[in-house]
Amino acid sequence: MTETAVSYELQGRVAVVTIDDGKANAISHQVASDVHDALQRARDEAGAVVLAGRPGRFSAGFDLGTMTSSTEAARNLLAAGAELGLEIFGYPKPVVIACTGHALAMGAILLFCSDLRIGAEGSFKIGLNEVAIGMPVPRFAVDLGRDRLTPAAFTRAINHATVFDPDGATTAGFLDRVVPADDVVAAAVADAAELAERLHPGGFATTRANCRGELIAKIRHELAADVATFTVDSPTT
Repeated sequence: MTETAVSYELQGRVAVVTIDDGKANAISHQVASDVHDALQRARDEAGAVVLAGRPGRFSAGFDLGTMTSSTEAARNLLAAGAELGLEIFGYPKPVVIACTGHALAMGAILLFCSDLRIGAEGSFKIGLNEVAIGMPVPRFAVDLGRDRLTPAAFTRAINHATVFDPDGATTAGFLDRVVPADDVVAAAVADAAELAERLHPGGFATTRANCRGELIAKIRHELAADVATFTVDSPTT
């Protein structure tokens, strides 16, 4: 891989894919493409994957410069992000996210797509803030979040743009558990290694398709229409 904000390290049977742009860890076309390349590489040499952010920041979501430059640019990036999320959601090996800090918008949507979500303790914000900043939550995110968010939190998380701290995010269903910030990546790697060791790869891949294939097909069938409805408005209008 060329030098980018995305790095790849094989730790035993676990591929650790880290996003670190030194800033907001925004999801750009380049970051989405490079995470895709890392996932493709891990198919051949790993038993499980950890997707991590930099300390204090998992991802602030889509690159706002692109999202606000034009409707066409926003829709193109939204489609690229959706495809990345679906790749993780349907990945034939276990994927554990080390949520190293803030996870907003597309960063929070990615949490819906993995097997396990380990969060860092701290004053971090996790949630879908789109409606508060003048953007709709796309249908694919609603579909992905429906089975991960608790019924009690679903409307607040999706339609009310409620942003949670790590403990609240665990209760709501964004995270599975929270550990000290210094331990979050190691905890995610340990969980991924345990899954890689315990689960039969063929059985896992087939069951993954059985569990998630129908929803993936539905989202992909509707994606063009979903993206076509996306607009960016002033939060005051």
